[in-house]
This record gives sequence, structure tokens and C-alpha cells, in this order.
Amino acid sequence: MEWLVIIITLVVLWVASLFKILHQSLSASQAAVLNDGGVFRNRNVLLVMAHPDDESMFFTPTLNYLSSRGCNLHILCMSTGNADGMGNVRKEELYLASILLKVPQKQVKVLDHPDLQDGFGKSWNSKLLSKIIKEEIVNCAIDLVITFDNYGVSGHCNHQDVHQGVRKLLQDTSHKEVEAWELVSTNILRKYSGPVDIWLSLLSAKFHLSGVVHCLLNEHPRRSLAAMAQHKSQWVWFLKLFVSFSSYTYVNCLKKIN
Repeated sequence: MEWLVIIITLVVLWVASLFKILHQSLSASQAAVLNDGGVFRNRNVLLVMAHPDDESMFFTPTLNYLSSRGCNLHILCMSTGNADGMGNVRKEELYLASILLKVPQKQVKVLDHPDLQDGFGKSWNSKLLSKIIKEEIVNCAIDLVITFDNYGVSGHCNHQDVHQGVRKLLQDTSHKEVEAWELVSTNILRKYSGPVDIWLSLLSAKFHLSGVVHCLLNEHPRRSLAAMAQHKSQWVWFLKLFVSFSSYTYVNCLKKIN
């Protein structure tokens, strides 16, 4: 009986969370708790990530939010994801996914640098990453950078290296007008709680004690699934489950990197 109550409660929470997201996407005005104060409006934004499919697995709430607010989106992918010898295929898949996410293909850059190859245990040099990111910022007149935090959501070393590259850039750069925001990693229970995590994310953003945090709901969750489906080489059963149950499909919390 107790298990039945728990299951029913979870189902109700899941449905209520999906309704919240749907209501948010249909609402003409944003809820006050999602008011970003103009921080993410009409900006030249660069998403810095490690592998093709990072944008669809982790960052779609952010990309959907920004594209609907007049931001000019760019993607810098530091590798082709060639750990399994499918780098060329994965690069083309990223282009297809980016189109669905309203990022022009000409504004998606995928690197195949010999010192930035995909793989666990393959450490990337933060100085090299910082140099590459700086060049992209200058060439594209970027004023806002978004990337992973120091854990990198999944703990992948390449995600963590990308974060360190952005942080190195902020320490060294003379471009003080450039802001950088990191995607906040959550614990494993929240990570796989699907849309239910939006409530905890909203609370954590509102009462966060260290730094500025904004919580962005995914206004087009079906677009996220469609974008991930473009990565056909990766679209196996367990990733389908991941995208369906991952909180990162439904909500992103971004924290300003100081």
C-alpha cells in the first residue's frame, strides 16, 4: 500500500511538472521567478562544449530559451567525438541537430585538433582551450559564453577541461565585457528525476547563497528529443531513456562564473 502511494505521488508530480512546462511555453508572459532581468536577451552567445550531442543532451533548455529571446547563437565544439572512430558522422549529426535548435549551421564550429581528441583519460590543456575560445569570441563578437561547470554534469574529463578553459580565459582576458555562465551539475537523484526537478531547480535558483543563478525551463521539450534523435550514431536505447528521464531535458540552472 505504501509503495502504491509513493508511485501515485510520483506520477502526479511528473504530470504536474509537465503541465508547468507546457503552461510556461504557452504563456505570453514569463513567471516572475524566471525573470532574468534582461541578462539573456539579445546577446551574442557562444556555447562551448566538448562533444557533438552535448548540446542536445544537456543544454537544450538554455538554447530554446535564448533563441526565443532574440539571442544570436553560436556553438564551439572542441572535438568531433571520435573516440569510436565516428567523428565525421557525429560532426554532421551536430549540424542537423543545431538546425532544429535554431542555431545556423555556419555558426557551428567543430574542431578536430590533435591535442583535443575525445576520450576518458585524455586531458585537454586549458591554455590551448582558452586561446581557441578567445579567438572565437573576437571573430564572432561574442559577449556571453555558456559552458559546463567544474564537474561537467556527467563527470566526463573533457567536460571538466572545457570549463577550465573558459575559466582560464576569464582570468587572462582583457575582454571584461564578456560574461560566462556554467551549467550547474546536480546529484544523481535530481539528475534522473525528469521534469520533477524543475521545482527543486526553481527553489535552488531563488535561494542560492553563492553567486547569481538563473533557472531556465525548456519551453520546447519535444524539440530537445527531436534534436537528440538527429544524433543517430548515438541514439541507442539507453540514451533514449536518459533523455526522457534526465532533468537536463526539462530545466537548466545557469550560474555566473566570477
